[in-house]
Amino acid sequence: MTELLDDVILAGAVRRSPSLEGYTVFRAETAADLEAYLRLRREVFVTEQGLFAGSDLDDVDEDPRRIVLLARSGDGEVLGGVRLHPAQPDGRDVGWWRGSRLAVKQDARQLLGVGAALVRAACAAAEQAGALRFDATVQSRNEGLFRRLGWIPHERVHLHDMTHVVMEWPVRRIRQLSEVTKAPLGDLVGALVGQSTPGFRGDDGAPVPGSDLVAACDAILPSMVERDPEWAGWCAVLVNVNDLSAMGAAPVGLLDAIAARDASFARRIVRGLAEAAQAWGVPVLGGHTQLGVPAALSVTALGRTERPVPGGGGAPGDLLRLSADLGGGWRPGYRGRQWDSSSHRTSAELRALSGVVPSLAPTAAKDVSMAGTVGTAGMLAEASGCRAIIDVGAVPTPPTASTADWLTCFPGFAMLTAQAPGRTEVPPELPDFVSSAVCGELVPGTGVGLRWPDGTVTDAIDHTVTGLGPAT
Repeated sequence: MTELLDDVILAGAVRRSPSLEGYTVFRAETAADLEAYLRLRREVFVTEQGLFAGSDLDDVDEDPRRIVLLARSGDGEVLGGVRLHPAQPDGRDVGWWRGSRLAVKQDARQLLGVGAALVRAACAAAEQAGALRFDATVQSRNEGLFRRLGWIPHERVHLHDMTHVVMEWPVRRIRQLSEVTKAPLGDLVGALVGQSTPGFRGDDGAPVPGSDLVAACDAILPSMVERDPEWAGWCAVLVNVNDLSAMGAAPVGLLDAIAARDASFARRIVRGLAEAAQAWGVPVLGGHTQLGVPAALSVTALGRTERPVPGGGGAPGDLLRLSADLGGGWRPGYRGRQWDSSSHRTSAELRALSGVVPSLAPTAAKDVSMAGTVGTAGMLAEASGCRAIIDVGAVPTPPTASTADWLTCFPGFAMLTAQAPGRTEVPPELPDFVSSAVCGELVPGTGVGLRWPDGTVTDAIDHTVTGLGPAT
């Protein structure tokens, strides 16, 4: 009972208050601000409500990751406060956060909306801290407030002779990413995809009919080309080789299309392309260059395999595996968005990555793209006519990356594969610098669910990602 109470958001009794001046909501940083918050909690939870005997302190108060938000009036009085924190104080932050210990002074309740302002600020702070799940357990009399603020009610529980409601704030980070990067594809290119190669609709590459060739094509964002042309050239090779690798194909050559304002700028793009092509041991066979125009870069890659792996070959019951190079770190200027696992690798290590998918012999495979691991899982599941469930705590993650950033970033090299049930062993042929683990499954349905350490599954994406539909 005590452990459950520690997770509860507790609000004081409802009373009308006199008119007070305005207030500001801010993050508590100083010892004085934190002490003021603890005094207010004692006043509300110990003295007023009698819910604790002597003190309401708990282990969360000792967690250095916890965040305290305060509402303070113009004359410096603390009117209210709330804390938010990882749901597992002694464990790894897997992106599951909770709100708790919401307290508001008696004479600041109702008219000023202090409680509502603190809850709104807590939602924003949780998402900024990397929460992909944010929940709280609230007294049932406060359910209406949370509903009006957009929270979703779940089960009811009885705590300390009171009915409480478990409420969830819908974090939309993953859904918004998939909608921005992939949702328009079905309407835009659906009529063009998979016509000559049935079963490969929506794949990272396309088998060339009547041959063992696989072709892939990727363009780099013009803003990235303008900002960092050498890195854009490097990434143009990286993403195309990854696309071939996802199909189980070994790269044999590249074609480039470069646009730049002048020869000097184009030379910087070419430098990045040349360095990457040499690193992967893939020749640039030809291409096109145009000057006097805005920056642009696209690369087409050709590879060979007799058995291309489809992105839509999965089925309900298949296990999902992520195999990723966790080495390196965030690319400077792209923290939380692009993980650089390749620029420090040797040519032999980079070339070895093309053997990852063939060694796994999966039923389906996709390169983790700008839609992130979750969005890519949604695309694999959509092409397979399934729903994906990801076990958040089982995803191989670099120790210096938050779970939320890792699940939504471009991770350098990462392959998401589906395999028959029971195959959980890691193939010995996998490069020793690649981390690989089963971290989910395909089930009947649509979209992507995230399964948390308590067994709860929340919707990350509740619809198809691309609209291209199943590959069959």
